[in-house]
This record gives sequence, C-alpha cells and structure tokens, in this order.
Amino acid sequence: MNKRLYEEVFKDQLYFIWWVKDLQKVNDESAVEAVLSNGDWKDIQKLIEILGMKEVSKIFFNQISRPRNNYRAMTKNFFRLYFERNAS
Repeated sequence: MNKRLYEEVFKDQLYFIWWVKDLQKVNDESAVEAVLSNGDWKDIQKLIEILGMKEVSKIFFNQISRPRNNYRAMTKNFFRLYFERNAS
C-alpha cells in the first residue's frame, strides 16, 4: 500500500480492513475497494488526492468489470456515474 495512504487514511481507521493483520501489505486495489465501500466522503477525497482520480477510477472500473466484486449495487452505481463524469 502507498505509505501516504496508510498514514493518512488507514492508520487510525483499522475497521476498513479489520481482518488483515498488517495493513501496510495491502495492495492499492484492496485499499480502493475498502475506502469506496466503507469510507465517508472525507476518506474518499483523501484517497483520490493521494492516488489520483484517474488511478482510482481505473482500479474501480477494473474491479466492477469482473464477474464478481464486493461492491453493493448502490455503491457501484454511484461511483460508476461519479467517475464517468469526473475522471474523463
């Protein structure tokens, strides 16, 4: 995981990925999924600030293109619309 992302988003909010013992070993794809699924708007804006809108969008669209993903339908729809409008 990106060191800045860990320090500014995950370090004090261990509930994002509570089942992982060492959050620093989590990849960016899992971090994006955790924040988009469980974070508040401040967390999402911090994620986008750190990784960049295009990178977060790319990761998100890659995740939802798979046959199975862990996003709730409303979350997937919201961020699909959000990234289509803001990441292009």
